[in-house]
Amino acid sequence: MILHKGQNISFGREAVGGMKMSKGILALIIACMALMIVSAFAQGIVVPGDSNGDKIVSAEELAAAEKLAQEGKLSADELQEIRHIHEKYPISITDSANRTVTFYQPAERIVNLCGYAYEPMVILGEEDKVVGAISNAAQIAPWFNDLDMLPVVGTFSEFDYEKIIEQNPDVVICYPRYVSDLESQLEGKNITVVALRFTMPGKFERELQALSDITGSQARQEDFLKWKEEILNRLKERVDNLEPKEKKRVYIEWSDWPWHTGGEGTGKDVLVTLAGGTNLAKDLKMDLPEVDSEWVFQQNPQAIVFSSSATYMPTQLTGYTMNETENAEAFLAEAALRSGFKGTDAVNNGLLFIIDETLAEGTRNFIGANYLAKMLYPERFKDLDPEAIHKEYFEKWLGVPYKGIWAYPAAS
Repeated sequence: MILHKGQNISFGREAVGGMKMSKGILALIIACMALMIVSAFAQGIVVPGDSNGDKIVSAEELAAAEKLAQEGKLSADELQEIRHIHEKYPISITDSANRTVTFYQPAERIVNLCGYAYEPMVILGEEDKVVGAISNAAQIAPWFNDLDMLPVVGTFSEFDYEKIIEQNPDVVICYPRYVSDLESQLEGKNITVVALRFTMPGKFERELQALSDITGSQARQEDFLKWKEEILNRLKERVDNLEPKEKKRVYIEWSDWPWHTGGEGTGKDVLVTLAGGTNLAKDLKMDLPEVDSEWVFQQNPQAIVFSSSATYMPTQLTGYTMNETENAEAFLAEAALRSGFKGTDAVNNGLLFIIDETLAEGTRNFIGANYLAKMLYPERFKDLDPEAIHKEYFEKWLGVPYKGIWAYPAAS
């Protein structure tokens, strides 16, 4: 099922010789293929419709499958699966560890060890393929139906390999740093390890494309990216009208990790930039630079933003299950008194904000930018309704009711 770049494996098919086959020869081939496909299905072949063991459904093999379907020996669903494999596979992806991995059919059973990958699975309509999850998955995605009922196979960084194998997955999704260990431990188990992060907005489209190729949901992926692009374009048109001197200087950090911010290209940087702000840490040559109170005070931010996490924060501030703002209000009141913040333009003007981590770092970064744009420039974006965009996202792409507190103070 897997081919890594650098391996010398041939994908060659026999050439027909450029001549049209006679009906008699084609009929003979189809008859032979039919017998081979029936035998292959009975033996549990890896790729449905592949009768010669090359993991590829050729035009001749598809024709044979169509004849079987006409004879009532294949169901319509089985034939549709074979057609899809013929049209789309084999297909190669480049994962987040910059590895080329080849798939010969859509994955049906997936163990997900990456917290940010649950949401894209639902966007693609493939959540039922997840057969194993990390211990805090239900906290990360509480709207994901029955996620807490799935077998727990470890955390994002510590894995129960026996439990993973028990789930009989086709694919394990993980963060890049864990690929080698997982491949070593799962060697010989016919499990493909793929690295996908979904934490860097600049790579999101490529990673979603990869996930859609793995799961066979390419059409849904295209529809979602088109919808996302429309929303981003509407925001960009208005942000582009800001004069450089109008753009607010923004400092952003994790709510539970003081003085750690985001460098160029990170989710935090993209969030601030899309919203029309200037990220004060943009020029620091690290993804996650650590600064100090003196540095922040010298930069004198005009706005301070906290990215809040539901999984690591001692007191939850935002999220799907929240319906009160007392925690967020108390957090900002305390933050305004911190050395490095007190006396800045941001504190003096009351421009301290909380945005849920999923709107800052993950799949919904583009929606978070709509929230932040309205927070930074309420008069200019008076008619922008980020809540409406967010509600549409939940209902259209996640298929669940919209609720929760995702930003504070409310972008009104």
